Amino acid sequence: MEERRRALLKNLPKIDEIVHILERKGLCAMAPKEIVRDACRRVVERERLRIMDPKGDAGTLRLPSIDVAAREAAGIIQGLHRYRLRRVVNATGIILHTNLGRSPLCPEALERLQKVGEGYSNLEYDLERGQRGVRYDHVRELLCALSGAEDALVVNNNAAAVLLVLNTLAEGKEAVVSRGELIEIGGEFRIPEIMEKSGALLREVGTTNRTHLSDYEKALCEKTGLILKVHTSNYRIVGFTQQVDLTILAALGRKSGIPVMNDLGSGCFVELDRYGLEREPTVQDVLQTGVDVVTFSGDKLLGGPQAGIILGGREMLGRIKRNPLNRALRIDKFTLAALEATMMQYLQPEEAMGRLRVLRALSEPLASVKRRARRLLLQLRRLNVEGMTFSLKDGLSLTGGGSLPTQGIPTCAVSVKAVHLSADRLERRLRDLETPIVARISDDEVLLDLRTVDPGELSFIKEGFSALKKASSPEAP
Repeated sequence: MEERRRALLKNLPKIDEIVHILERKGLCAMAPKEIVRDACRRVVERERLRIMDPKGDAGTLRLPSIDVAAREAAGIIQGLHRYRLRRVVNATGIILHTNLGRSPLCPEALERLQKVGEGYSNLEYDLERGQRGVRYDHVRELLCALSGAEDALVVNNNAAAVLLVLNTLAEGKEAVVSRGELIEIGGEFRIPEIMEKSGALLREVGTTNRTHLSDYEKALCEKTGLILKVHTSNYRIVGFTQQVDLTILAALGRKSGIPVMNDLGSGCFVELDRYGLEREPTVQDVLQTGVDVVTFSGDKLLGGPQAGIILGGREMLGRIKRNPLNRALRIDKFTLAALEATMMQYLQPEEAMGRLRVLRALSEPLASVKRRARRLLLQLRRLNVEGMTFSLKDGLSLTGGGSLPTQGIPTCAVSVKAVHLSADRLERRLRDLETPIVARISDDEVLLDLRTVDPGELSFIKEGFSALKKASSPEAP
């Protein structure tokens, strides 16, 4: 068997021969010479490792022909020309799907991205004074006007916002936080670990389910740098519980001369309970408690781009802005452009519910979702895809993104069953389409949840199933 392996290794396709075939086919013009040769080397190395694998049966191993090796190398080169970051159709019913980019941007934000990106901009240039300006000023006034805060700062995400505030206010000191608020969110972001990186010392108080004012009072000492309250936006503790109201904590902070910070997580500027959803504390409500600093995300319930927003008093924000770490966490012109356009929508709150897709999906009446589902059902049935059946199914959508964790939102989905395909295989084929469709599986059927599918995206789904029909036809190559 070892002789067989040595013989196979000796007869591996030669890299120069593979390159020659690619040259004849004109594929070498698609990338620099070294990238082409590297693609050929990768193909040969893959075969070499397969031959050397001790678990493999050398007697059944076969070498690829030089033409097959060339096709594989060509696939690698052509793959470099395909965009990896692509638009997908979110048919999962999870509105703030972290893996799918959370909040889709509103048309106004997309327009500003193009305007700002296609030329130069006044990112850090004060047009009125004709001298260097501050990039945060482009959104500071809007954020302050809408929230009631004295000052504002924006960094690249909310984890960065929390890190920056903790480092500024509590480095080398204790940050007092309730045990019931030591959260972990997606991507293994944990409050205790962020504290450790910031240089703040964690001081836990209370228990998982009950924390009292006296617990905070006993913990305060000369080592205390900050009182931290974390909004448990991605879970709820119910039953025998007790937490200290933020207004009371803010008063304790003022009395003790210790700043109080609230990590709100998913910042919301509208009263969701007016639309039949769970009550979520708004940014305005939180600031009115007298808390010193508030942090939250820009790409969750706010409906904008990924960003970490810090609001609070002028003196406190001044200290945070002067932290050298701020420069490493600052946002670019595209985030600023998209965030500014998003915040402008909130100048007319009722209009924002329709313009911002996240808010629209959260508040859209079930009857409207069902109309869209029936429309898609009719389109798919008209395709006459052999072996596939389509029907409507009621269910529940989720907010996702660490928001409104206990609330299911009534929805309507198109159920798809395939005679010759399992639900898993069908779901995979939908993900392999030119415009991928990401659905969910339940009871061995694929569900296309219409609460997260906009009317303009129905054509993508129809075209996708049409492509599946062509691929499965006897005439397909």
